[in-house]
Amino acid sequence: MEHLKGACIIGQSGGPTAVINASAQGVIQTALASPQITRVLGAAHGIKGVLADQLYDMCQEDPEELDLLQFTPSSALGSCRYKLADPDQDDTDYKRILEIFQKYDVRYFFYNGGNDSMDTCNKISKYMQQVGYPCNIIGVPKTIDNDLSGTDHSPGYGSAAKYIATSCMELYQDARVYDTGTVVIVEIMGRHAGWLAGAAALASWAGSGPDLVYLPEVDFSMEDFLADVKRIYQSTGNCLVAVSEGIHYADGTFVSEAKTSATDGFGHAQLGGLAAMLAEIVKENLNVKVRGIELSLLQRCGSHLAARTDVEEAYEAGKAAVEAAVSGLTDQMVALDCTRDADGYHCQTKLVPLTLAANTERKVPRDWINDAGNGVKQAFVDYALPLIQGEALRPLVKGLPRFASLRKVLTTAID
Repeated sequence: MEHLKGACIIGQSGGPTAVINASAQGVIQTALASPQITRVLGAAHGIKGVLADQLYDMCQEDPEELDLLQFTPSSALGSCRYKLADPDQDDTDYKRILEIFQKYDVRYFFYNGGNDSMDTCNKISKYMQQVGYPCNIIGVPKTIDNDLSGTDHSPGYGSAAKYIATSCMELYQDARVYDTGTVVIVEIMGRHAGWLAGAAALASWAGSGPDLVYLPEVDFSMEDFLADVKRIYQSTGNCLVAVSEGIHYADGTFVSEAKTSATDGFGHAQLGGLAAMLAEIVKENLNVKVRGIELSLLQRCGSHLAARTDVEEAYEAGKAAVEAAVSGLTDQMVALDCTRDADGYHCQTKLVPLTLAANTERKVPRDWINDAGNGVKQAFVDYALPLIQGEALRPLVKGLPRFASLRKVLTTAID
């Protein structure tokens, strides 16, 4: 373990969440208070900011604005989707990163993101070790998809789950206002893992949620889906359905008609349009009133429904990353270690190797999904319910949220 002294860089990457800035706040404020960290730099748009030498001097930010980060959604420093090449095939980016690290005497690097971001963090960590440049590197977890390996859950998931469950409860009420029946289909994010769609079942647990929930962990059958909807509609006069955007047929192809529309920087399909497509199929086959709703970006930027538990854990993850790095640790990701028992819910941070988190997806256990594949069991509810607890007491100005406003002063090299 090396106890280094020098500057640090904090970067954010991938899709934003309602609490990703709470993690950034945890990193920035803890780093500013550390005698071993000489400068705190924020990377503009993640690793792209490092490559472009666009770094913000975080010590020039108003402390009160930094305090507001925990209530501010999206990525305050800017994000990106940029995949670093295998350094054995092309080390151009890595040489540039090393050049920037040397220019600013960077000895600590913190990267806040999901699976692909941990891959970036892992590659940079291994390269710095290979070339012999002392730099302690720690990953800070973030993803509403909740599919990071090595951690009980990821910061960002609890708030998204709360937004989804609450929205489904509200839709349940609205869909039953008329004397004519309605089928409502809600499309929820989640490419390969159904943690977000499963959160809709929290609304059902509360007594007013989806009748059917479909996750990508189980192959989708259009015939069974139509039969499920018809059965419930005929029985109750209404049907509320939650579907993950990533549901797929047995041959692996996505049900979404938009599956080939585009890909992101990591080659993942950009999904969407599923709710509208399923609504049209239900209408044609069952001849009932149908409405398709896509929650889209709202489920990841809805900080007005952020869970206090999520905000606090996100901050602690950022704080723990700095504490681990200055203690001499590197090549790790902060993870959440939680217990749920008769004594309640308890969570603390721990460290796991970056290689464990990089590019591996953690899916909903099959035994948490019912045999029919159209709902989740109580085990899922017991897992997710503690994560949505508490209200974030966000500041308001004339009824509207007061978000952080950073100066984002670009830094210069050390004289």
